[in-house]
Amino acid sequence: MGAPEAFTHTQDIGHWIGGVPVRGTGSRKQTVWNPSTGAAARQVLLASIDDVNAAVAAARAAQPAWADMPPIRRARVMNNFLALMNQHRDTLAAMITAEHGKVFTDAQGEVSRGIDIVEFACGVPQLLKGDFTDQVSTGIDNWTLRQPLGVVAGVTPFNFPCMVPCWMFPVALACGNAFILKPSERDPSPSLLMAELLKQAGLPDGIFSVVQGDKVAVDALLTHPDVKALSFVGSTPIAQYIYETGAHHGKRVQALGGAKNHMVVMPDADLDQAVDALIGSAYGSAGERCMAISVAVLVGDVADRLVPMLAERARSLKIKNGMELDAEMGPIVTREARDRIEGYIGIGEAEGATLVVDGRGHTVTGHEEGFFTGGTLFDHVTPAMRIYKEEIFGPVLACVRVPDFAQALQLINDHEFGNGVALFTSDGGIAREFARRVQVGMVGVNVPIPVPMAWHGFGGWKKSLFGDMHAYGEEGVRFYTKQKSVMQRWPASIAKGAEFVMPTAK
Repeated sequence: MGAPEAFTHTQDIGHWIGGVPVRGTGSRKQTVWNPSTGAAARQVLLASIDDVNAAVAAARAAQPAWADMPPIRRARVMNNFLALMNQHRDTLAAMITAEHGKVFTDAQGEVSRGIDIVEFACGVPQLLKGDFTDQVSTGIDNWTLRQPLGVVAGVTPFNFPCMVPCWMFPVALACGNAFILKPSERDPSPSLLMAELLKQAGLPDGIFSVVQGDKVAVDALLTHPDVKALSFVGSTPIAQYIYETGAHHGKRVQALGGAKNHMVVMPDADLDQAVDALIGSAYGSAGERCMAISVAVLVGDVADRLVPMLAERARSLKIKNGMELDAEMGPIVTREARDRIEGYIGIGEAEGATLVVDGRGHTVTGHEEGFFTGGTLFDHVTPAMRIYKEEIFGPVLACVRVPDFAQALQLINDHEFGNGVALFTSDGGIAREFARRVQVGMVGVNVPIPVPMAWHGFGGWKKSLFGDMHAYGEEGVRFYTKQKSVMQRWPASIAKGAEFVMPTAK
């Protein structure tokens, strides 16, 4: 593959309402940075309450006809969109690298995982099939069907500006809803390209809208009476706020929060595989993944063998502009995020952890103003330390030493987050016990980042998820629809006379 074409547009990023790009009525803007150069690349227009209201009004007007369309016809629109997403995969990836900073090959993978959900949504005629029971009582049949909620919304994070929106809107649209996306203001460009592709695919105007913005836009969606459900991915404090506020206003809410993902390495694990897994999952995408491994739980004597291997690899990471195809790690999304991450490294030192590799102050030749930091490795971290308890969301790996499997399992189960976890071992009995006993929503056995495929659904436990249903898959279909039960009989089968008792099968 030749060098990819960088995304260098400088025009303002606006909204998409009623099937067209609009600037909106808001006067506020925010800078979108190029993390590799540290330069202001473009401006994003921040929505006003009036802009959100306009998007909801357009969605509400268009949704009934879309819901009445046979599911097979909605699926054909999604199939057209699937083809367009595949055609524009590299363009979307270049946008992600330009505004997020992750390396181009990783951005391509993000887009591909989003495309998987679109492909899943193309099967919506099968997914919406209900249940039917003949003769539940004399002359009475009973069946269930699933119907769309109406207007729904999604608020998505900066770390996956293509994939996470695709966790939401393809399933929501295929089920017959209208969808309003509020993407991260840090990397907003992919949202508008996806809106354009949906229009090209034949999606009616108003069914998909994008409102760029901040808390003003989010609160407007949370409180608007015509928005029936909201999906969110982000930090735990905001997830809890979204869940509580949405529930207060009578909405169905699915709010995915933070993580502190552990990877247990048993003494019988293949250490080369374990090191590869830890390096890729801790430092890939500069650690800015909700499924990144940020804690290595090293059992028995494995730490003395593993930590030197990790240190050597962390020091030799290829950190550079993400558009260079040999890059292994790019910059942090913003200067403020980098400073916060490096602040945590200082906290870890002060708390008494052993700083094996210090990534602070890393510079890249030709990109000295970029928001770069290096890979950081701590050893002898304890559960009382902030660098263990709190989500750093950066390329910082903390090694915790435990004497045995039981304490490793207890350590994980005691943590307030329960998003993802991994175990590296060659013992099938240990693996089975771990998978059954660990209190975490997504589990990998010799798989460091166990992100489920499109038809399985994504979600954590404990403070990593607020709500009842996981994202995408059949869980997503349930979230974006409501079940209706129908019981039917016809006059010829109805006995004469009023009935004053609870109906029973007779």
